[in-house]
Amino acid sequence: MKARSRFMQQWVFVGPALLFFIAIVLVPFLMNLYYAFTEWNGVSGNVNFIGFGNFSKIIFDDSDFRNAFWFTIRFSLAEIIATNLVGFGLALLLMQAFKTKNILRTVFFMPNVIGGLLLGFIWQFIFVKGFASIGEMTNWGFFNLPWLGDSMTAFWGIVIVSVWQGAGYLMIIYIAALGNVPRDMIEAARIDGASKWAVLRKIIIPLIMPAFTICLFLTISWAFKMFDLNLSLTKGGPYNSTESVALNIYQEAFRNNRYGLGTAKSLIFFVVVAIISIIQVRITKKKEVEM
Repeated sequence: MKARSRFMQQWVFVGPALLFFIAIVLVPFLMNLYYAFTEWNGVSGNVNFIGFGNFSKIIFDDSDFRNAFWFTIRFSLAEIIATNLVGFGLALLLMQAFKTKNILRTVFFMPNVIGGLLLGFIWQFIFVKGFASIGEMTNWGFFNLPWLGDSMTAFWGIVIVSVWQGAGYLMIIYIAALGNVPRDMIEAARIDGASKWAVLRKIIIPLIMPAFTICLFLTISWAFKMFDLNLSLTKGGPYNSTESVALNIYQEAFRNNRYGLGTAKSLIFFVVVAIISIIQVRITKKKEVEM
């Protein structure tokens, strides 16, 4: 009776979450594996199994997908580095003792609350109308740049918006980690004559390495899956120069009605991101130290 009662308790608490996970995540993933090896338009009942035909077409013939992958890699590197640097810098700043730090924490976190599509449209207005107006008044070259009309400036425009949205979230994680660093250890190092840079590099960063592991994992996931900002800001333009892999998969599956080819691209994308994430977690886990 005790074993049966314990089993029922487990199913009552874990069962609903497990069922939702199977229905929403596992079953669609297995269906994606199947459709990746088929030729299907996503609508008709005719599903033709073609084996590895989609994958060979993607690897050897699809230059748009390769260009989208190269853009996503460049964007991910810029976004991961910049977001973590800004988030960590804000955390260090707001750990100082001044009256408005709680208000500033809220202000810096607020962009993360705004949805990606809405945020993209807001920044599209800023880049197109707001910067142009400021440029006319001040005649500063920075504001007169074709921010969404040139491939280079459009790239950095997406990076700026992405960093502005995500840095506040990472800031909260870094603040929580910095709050757990023993103050007596820092004070002892300063008494021994260690500079602020030495304390940061030798004590603080090694002790909060678990936070770096989490933040790097999150930013890798955000950067590679970036879709809503890409769609609302540039739609992949100009001339597909800022098209991310996620947007390319969406266009292939739902605009070009080649669902089988789109799912094959998403499977390749999943494998690449999973490998990168596993490598990142293992590298940063090795650098973690216990307090």
